[in-house]
Amino acid sequence: MAIERWRPARELARISRLMDDLMQDFFRFSYSPFFEREEYVMYPVLDVSEDEKEIQIKAELPGVEKENIKICVENNVLTISGEKKAEKTSESRNYHIVERRFGSFRRAITLPATVDADKIKATYKDGILTITLPKKEEARAKEIKISTE
Repeated sequence: MAIERWRPARELARISRLMDDLMQDFFRFSYSPFFEREEYVMYPVLDVSEDEKEIQIKAELPGVEKENIKICVENNVLTISGEKKAEKTSESRNYHIVERRFGSFRRAITLPATVDADKIKATYKDGILTITLPKKEEARAKEIKISTE
């Protein structure tokens, strides 16, 4: 695994997203009539791993239909977006607890220059989106032999 330099700005952005989620939850689940309920924007949680040949991204998207997921690469930024659609409910049904979230989601990841964007593959199974990003051949680690003179 490559050693990555600590980037305070990236950590601040992550903390900002977490705070946004916290505030959204506070206002979303408040029962006061003064709070308007707006559509929730989700940030899928990710696992990012790599080996000498590829980088792999796994995103949790439970309850999202494959047809409602979009993956796009532009200017070395991979964007996962889509929508988790709400189920049709009966007006006669009274809900006591509503904790499942519905709405749009979006997550963007800056890719290293070592990724071969033309060979990216994605699969979706059991609510887990797996994106495989092969590394360019010239970017892979190579051992250099020392010759004796």
